[in-house]
Amino acid sequence: MTATEIATICDGVFFTRPRSLPRGKHDLARDEVGRIQRDRIVIAIVELLADGGHRAIGAREVCLRAGVSLTAFYDNFADRDEAVSAAYQGFIDVLLGRLISVSSEGRTWREYVEAVLAAYFGTLSDDLVVAKAFQVEMDAMGKAARARRREALVGMAQLLRDKHREWDASAGDRVPETAYLVGVYAARQLASDALDSEHGTDDAIRSDLEQIRVGAVDWVLRLVGDVV
Repeated sequence: MTATEIATICDGVFFTRPRSLPRGKHDLARDEVGRIQRDRIVIAIVELLADGGHRAIGAREVCLRAGVSLTAFYDNFADRDEAVSAAYQGFIDVLLGRLISVSSEGRTWREYVEAVLAAYFGTLSDDLVVAKAFQVEMDAMGKAARARRREALVGMAQLLRDKHREWDASAGDRVPETAYLVGVYAARQLASDALDSEHGTDDAIRSDLEQIRVGAVDWVLRLVGDVV
């Protein structure tokens, strides 16, 4: 697959594609140039990672896709792993932000769980390229990457646990911490398997994610308990 055939991110969901740098002399400040270059590098990493896995994201390949020099790459990042970590943090910041922004006001516990799952699966569906990069390919990046993934999932489980206690103060005594973590891990793995489909079109993948979301409400509530 050529560079032009590689699927691109959906602009404005997880990442916003920056303006092109003008040729020749320009009035952009050095910091602005650096920010544009950094954003282009991060987006290139995501697209290459989603398409070809971790072996596709050497510094030279990233620079070619980003349209920046190796000097610009190393001005922004110490190495490839630091650049990938920055991209992953952007993904997690948006995903967790979407979940945290789900309001519990005026909702039953079941309605809140439904809304959180809709936010999670819906955000992944909004940008399948980014979702595939970090839900499917990221684990192969090594021990540090897997540790970052575990940290993010623990944060999601803690959010679910803390919200549950708003409806049911006794949940802390009845529901083990691992129940929330199991629910989060299960939802994440099911989503990852759907994203990893080799033959599914984007529409088919989105349909699979939606089916998982619908079914997940009941089994998440069975894991952590409903509120009557």
